[in-house]
Amino acid sequence: MSVLVEEKEETDRKRPVWEEQPSPVGIAAKGAILAIALLAILFPLWIVVITSLSDAQTITRAGGLVIIPQGITFDAYRELLSGGQVARAMVISIGVTLVGTAFSMTVSVLAAYGLTRMGSLWHRSILMTLLVTMFFGGAGLIPTYLLIQSLGLMNTYAALILPMAVSVFNILVLRAFFMNVGQELMDSARIDGAGEFRILWQIVLPLSRAVLAVIGLFYAVSYWGNWFNAFLYIQDQEKLPLQNVLQQLVVRQDRPSGMAQTIGTGQIPSLAVQTAVMVLALLPVAIASPFVQKHFKKGMLIGAIKG
Repeated sequence: MSVLVEEKEETDRKRPVWEEQPSPVGIAAKGAILAIALLAILFPLWIVVITSLSDAQTITRAGGLVIIPQGITFDAYRELLSGGQVARAMVISIGVTLVGTAFSMTVSVLAAYGLTRMGSLWHRSILMTLLVTMFFGGAGLIPTYLLIQSLGLMNTYAALILPMAVSVFNILVLRAFFMNVGQELMDSARIDGAGEFRILWQIVLPLSRAVLAVIGLFYAVSYWGNWFNAFLYIQDQEKLPLQNVLQQLVVRQDRPSGMAQTIGTGQIPSLAVQTAVMVLALLPVAIASPFVQKHFKKGMLIGAIKG
């Protein structure tokens, strides 16, 4: 028994510093740092949400942003979602996000799976071309604008999807994960007469749910939060997505169509409208992220390390 104790003590002495058990002071310090970081994230969000739910008197007494909830009302949200520019912009953003994510995932999955087939046509040339575009940032802003203009896509929803439809980084992550799917499973399927599309659909994709969820979230957040493409390519105010309407409300202090009268008469304070639009813009990402969070380690880290 004494020999085992001595061996254990010798092993503990040889452990690196970062593998040692933290002291109570270290645990308390980590907890304090995490608490401060959490407070720094949640406190501004709390202010935005409470301000969006406050009436005109509460906002006036607070002199702007509200910290302590008083006079809670949903008038700002009710007016925003009852129709007008904001409701239309939210529908546009949801549509662009859903269609764009589906299109991007389809292209990325097919490209990634094709790049895992080492003997496929122009495999190395296509892979090197993708890597070059990732390192040098693509064609550039002006050539992309001229291309969209020459294709007749100005002021169309396609201009919000096609310029950002494919991410080389996401394709490489998918490729790394697909390459680790059991080769013996695919060989068995080929012996049974399965083609490449059937192997991809029935074998590779079911085993890659984690990375698909993560990459899908990446694409969805990218489409949902993007406002620059609409700023460049959309001139019609009725086709603007939610992020651009939010930019007009906060930066340019424009009043959304359908609410100009209620804001002008003071029935609904403009600050409550601005913060309510912020909450609507954050809500989909806040809802979707917890469901995908559990897949991040398996989908990103494992696939990237093994690849």
